[in-house]
Formats: sequence, C-alpha cells, structure tokens
Amino acid sequence: MPNLPTHDVATASATCVPGINRGLVLALLGLSVLPTQLRAAGFIEDSHGTLTLRNYYLDRQYKDDGAKTAAQEWAQGFIMNMESGFTEGPLGFGLDVRGLLGVKLDSAPDRSGTELLPVSASDNRAADEYSRLAPTAKLRFAQTTVKSGDVSIFLPFAFASPSRLLPQTFRGTTLSSRDFDGLTLNTGYIDRIDKRNSTNYEAMTIASPNRRFNATATTSHMAYLGGDYQVSKTLSLRAYHAEVADLYQQDTFALLHDLPLGGGTLTSDLRSFFSREDGSAKGGEVDNRNVSGLFSYRYGGHKLGIGYMHSSGDSATPYISGTELMGMSELTMASDFLNAKERTWQAIYDYDFVASGVPGLRGRLRYLRGDNIELAAFNAEDRKEREFQMELGYVVQSGPLKNVALVARKAIYRNDFPSGAAFRDENQTRFLVTYTLPIW
Repeated sequence: MPNLPTHDVATASATCVPGINRGLVLALLGLSVLPTQLRAAGFIEDSHGTLTLRNYYLDRQYKDDGAKTAAQEWAQGFIMNMESGFTEGPLGFGLDVRGLLGVKLDSAPDRSGTELLPVSASDNRAADEYSRLAPTAKLRFAQTTVKSGDVSIFLPFAFASPSRLLPQTFRGTTLSSRDFDGLTLNTGYIDRIDKRNSTNYEAMTIASPNRRFNATATTSHMAYLGGDYQVSKTLSLRAYHAEVADLYQQDTFALLHDLPLGGGTLTSDLRSFFSREDGSAKGGEVDNRNVSGLFSYRYGGHKLGIGYMHSSGDSATPYISGTELMGMSELTMASDFLNAKERTWQAIYDYDFVASGVPGLRGRLRYLRGDNIELAAFNAEDRKEREFQMELGYVVQSGPLKNVALVARKAIYRNDFPSGAAFRDENQTRFLVTYTLPIW
C-alpha cells in the first residue's frame, strides 16, 4: 500500500526565554502541577528509550585540478532518544529528550570537511568531539500531537538530512493531526536550525551551491501548512505551502499510485515544487518550477525505475541550507541536480535478496544525468553533470549481532562546470555500521 512519507513536522516559538523555547517552558510547568498519580499513569508506563550507535567513514577523492585532493574522515556517533508517554485525560502531556554525541576517530586538516565533524575555520582541524542535549515538550489531544522545542521534520520542502553522523534538527513547534480519516495534516513554525555537524541553533539560510543565491541572507522563520491524503489503498496525494520569511515561498504537490500489473506492481511517483520570492527577497531572485516523474516496476525481488526531472524559470530550485529537498534527486551523494534550467534523467535498479533466500541483504544501482544547466554566477550555460551510485546494505537477522545494519555506498561524479563551482569531479565512498538498542 503506498504512503507518501508522513512524519513529525516543525514550528518554533517566536519569543523565547534565552536558550529555551517558550512552548517548552509552558509545557514543563503544566507537567509539574499535575497530580502524581495522573503523571505516572501514562507518562512513565508508556515511556521508552533507545541508543543508536553509528560508525561512519566517508572518503571523497577529487579528480579535478583543485588544490584540495581529498576529504576523508571517520567518526563514531551516539544518538540517545528518550520518549515519555502521555498523561491521562483529554489533554495528555509528555516530554522527549534527545542526546547527541559525535567522536572523531580519524581526521587531518588537509582532508577535513566531510561534514561528519565540526571544523575550525582558522586551521581546518576537526573537533575531537561535539555534543548536545535537546528537550522537546509534547501535548496530545485525540489524534493531534503538538511538539515544541527540538523537533525533526521530514517534509518534501525541508527534509532533515539523514546523510551524516548525527541527525539535523530544528527549533520550533509542530502540529500533526490524524483526526480526519485518511488525512494527515501538518503545520509548523520554525525559527532556528541545528545542522548535522553543529552543536548550536542558528538562523536558517538558503542553500547556495554554485553561488545560486545570497548564502549570507538569513530568515527569521519558516512557516508551513499542508497534508497527505490517502485516497485509497493505491493512491496518495500531497499538498504543502511553505513560507521562508524574506527569502522564498514554495508550493509542493505530489501523487503516488500503485497499479498491479503482470504479476508485479507499477508505481507512479509525481512531484512538483513551485517557488518564488518572499518579502524583501534577501536571498536574491527566486523563480523556479521543478516537476518530476519516476515510474518503477517491481517484480519479485527486482525493481526498475526510470525518471525525469525538469527545472524551469530564472533561478535554481531553492531549499533550506542543511536540509534536503525531496525531489526526484533526493539522497544523491555528490550533487543535488537542482541547478537552474537543469533537465535530469535517472535510472534505478533495486534488488531485494530475500527473493534469493538471503533476507536482510539489498542492493541498488543508480545513474543520474543532468544537462542544459545554467550557472549564472559563472556566466556558463548548457553544462552537464552525471553521477553513478552503487549501494549494498545488510541487516543481521539473528545471533548476538541481530539488527546490526551495514551499508556500503560508492559514487562516481563528473561535470563540466567552471573552476570554483561547488560540485567537483570525485569518487566517493561511504561505510556505515548502525545498531539501535533499547535503553528501557
């Protein structure tokens, strides 16, 4: 059954006690005055916690004439998530706490900058460790949940990046409601971002690889409203509107449909983003339409997909720096394929080895090719880029290492961009070992 991803969504309090979100303070005060029996009923009994261990090696070997020839680092991450239940009654209160720690295992000034670790601007040295503890207050009414404090959002216009050592989060307040049958409604207000290699909240900026926009322009907040609707078991629809104050506005529409066909399933995945300037447009001109379609056929353990994405308008496709835009090119390794005027083809082949009697083992081959690229900052037109990805992942199924996940990824990326462009010719390798265990 298809389901467009529905996750917690984020919003942030505009006025804060220094260092603490106001919504968080109010929720904590509410918890403190509740009767002990009421607090313990669901708050304690339904609580749980996990610790995720994440070992990450990332190696970029540059193949152009740039001064830096490699970025190569190895790090260990610890991600603790503690989630309470909700107090009983019409309004249920709760509290989550997230603890993050990243530890350097190997790095050097001449090969730092993989974004696994924070790097000093003065000497290019990666930090030995970085950490933070982040609380989130929550409130539940019927099938509606409000969260305030440190929040994660996984929405098409701002997908919290999962591609480094520690998760990227936001400061804000989010509301997610499932009170209407088949509909998940999300709204939120975000005022700060904590990037994946950082320990502090900072103002959000517009992503500007290849100098697409003014990367120094900040926004006071991002607000959004929208939802996902399950029309039937085989059809899902999505619509969102997001405003990034004084930078840009973006409307998102998507459709996901499954069609049984010839013993397999044909999936149609259509996505679109319509972007324009907002307010004083501090980031520069924003004028973009990004539409894409990915058509995949699954038969047994095999899945083959063919897709096309087209960008039109006078600018590149905008998104918040530190996040990922969930267009057709999401989760690429070396580039984002979101340049102005870019036309992108992709082919994906996935294989689930359970069909061959090896559960837990999966493989992927993916090829993307973009052309007709305009790089206005470099006065360059009709440029091209391409990326070939290979991935193999395995989750241990039994024994003392059960649920340990191992992933190996390889990417080969090439372009004909001018010297000084953000994306460089490279061969990239990543190895990840992840294990999540319950704390209680």
